[in-house]
Amino acid sequence: MKFKLLFLHLIVISTSILSQENESKTDTLSVEKEKKLSLTVDFVSRYLWRGQCWGGNYVAVQPTIEYEVSSKLTLGFWATTNFKSDYFYPDGVTSYKGYQEIDFYATYQLNDFLQFQVWDYYWPSVEKIEGIDNGFFNYGKDGVKTVDAMLYFDFSEGYKYPFNATISTLVAGNDFRFDSNGENEKQNFTTYLELGYTFTLFEKSSIKGLQGIELDSVIGAVLNNKAGYYSYADYDKVSFCNLGIKATKEIDLRKGITMPLSLNYVHNGATQNTETFGKNFVVAGISFSY
Repeated sequence: MKFKLLFLHLIVISTSILSQENESKTDTLSVEKEKKLSLTVDFVSRYLWRGQCWGGNYVAVQPTIEYEVSSKLTLGFWATTNFKSDYFYPDGVTSYKGYQEIDFYATYQLNDFLQFQVWDYYWPSVEKIEGIDNGFFNYGKDGVKTVDAMLYFDFSEGYKYPFNATISTLVAGNDFRFDSNGENEKQNFTTYLELGYTFTLFEKSSIKGLQGIELDSVIGAVLNNKAGYYSYADYDKVSFCNLGIKATKEIDLRKGITMPLSLNYVHNGATQNTETFGKNFVVAGISFSY
């Protein structure tokens, strides 16, 4: 009788343990499924892209949606707008007061440090402009579409030196160069190189608010800007248009929500075409990520 009771007791315990393990696995799978989709909203004091100022000195909102198809493949959507409806400034000459952009992208992780990315940029004017076709599928010389193919090297995890590098080439879309007569347009394949290094500060500080502050330094240059795709860079030589340093502090709001705060200084080292917005920029940002 005692043996039977002991046997039944063992069965009950085993069933309980298996039930707990299954619940744990279910919770883990649920978390993994939640992680497949990530959402971010950035609020920045102005929009800069590789040392290029788009939309003037106006606050921009930038949502990002990413879906992890597999451990290597991710699909994403990114957009920016400063909610301005005027294309030109009051002087009628300076452009890009109002700016909007919608991008779709895919990233594929080739190995632990190398990622291949393809971005489809769509930057329609906020009002109708003569000579500009805002058609979404127009990749011609009067269109507002560009395809960017990138190799992104990231040695920030598992390596001694936390640096990264980007090689970007425009492979399709409105990236044409012309001869002196404005004819014989050819795809320019404008190429941009960027090197970055990350410093982590105050890791052992007793002040919790200082722990984990990151400084990201960057040096970026466009190599062959003959098509003038980089409006605020040199057209006839290598142009170091993106020299900067960015401080970031991430705050954990719990329940999977984080709030990174950032302050970014960027210097455009081009010798020409920087008169519109200047050479030096300070950009503050706050993000909410889930």
